[in-house]
Amino acid sequence: ELVQSGGGSVQAGGSLRLFCAASIPGFIVYNIGWFRQAPGKEREFVAAIDWYGHNDYYEASVKGRFFISRVNDKYVVDLQMNSVKPEDTAVYYCAGDLNWGRVVAGINEGWGRGTQVTVSS
Repeated sequence: ELVQSGGGSVQAGGSLRLFCAASIPGFIVYNIGWFRQAPGKEREFVAAIDWYGHNDYYEASVKGRFFISRVNDKYVVDLQMNSVKPEDTAVYYCAGDLNWGRVVAGINEGWGRGTQVTVSS
């Protein structure tokens, strides 16, 4: 199980940081992705980072505003959200898989329980 923290409410233009961690030693070799689901919409991909922390990939609407990284010797993955917009409001989920393609496709071995992010205008 992946454990999420962070999130909350912020005004448009502000910043938030989300964290994803796991207590299993194998977490360090998992590729990790962030996804979000807004009310009435399907879950969508946001960003992903490979197990080594050298390669990342972003959905077009967040590129340049959101940044994913591995911290704490790669046992924690964070998502720094800058210049947030009301349309970023959603429940955010982290997920992990050994296969990079599966992570980006949203087919992950493990998922976090989600954390709410609310951006007010």
